[in-house]
Amino acid sequence: MTITNPEEHTEPPRGHVRVVYLGPVAPHWEVESEFGERPVIEAFRERALARLVLLPPHDPQFRRNRERVVRDAERENLILEWDLGLPEEEGAPARA
Repeated sequence: MTITNPEEHTEPPRGHVRVVYLGPVAPHWEVESEFGERPVIEAFRERALARLVLLPPHDPQFRRNRERVVRDAERENLILEWDLGLPEEEGAPARA
């Protein structure tokens, strides 16, 4: 039996987005873009904010929704960056 690796993206990324945690006061999140087609970025922004709108990073639901945002960015071939305002070791979700 031969195991093949899934095809890697050979196309250049369609855009770059940064998801920024603004703090405990709503709105908690902002989605910024450095480059990319405006309709693609705006559609992604709407979906990401719908998943994150009332969730601070320490909420258990955040971890699940973060993974959904990551998969969405992969499907759209976007470079995704997170800025949680925390040092990397504190920003990493805890494993259960």
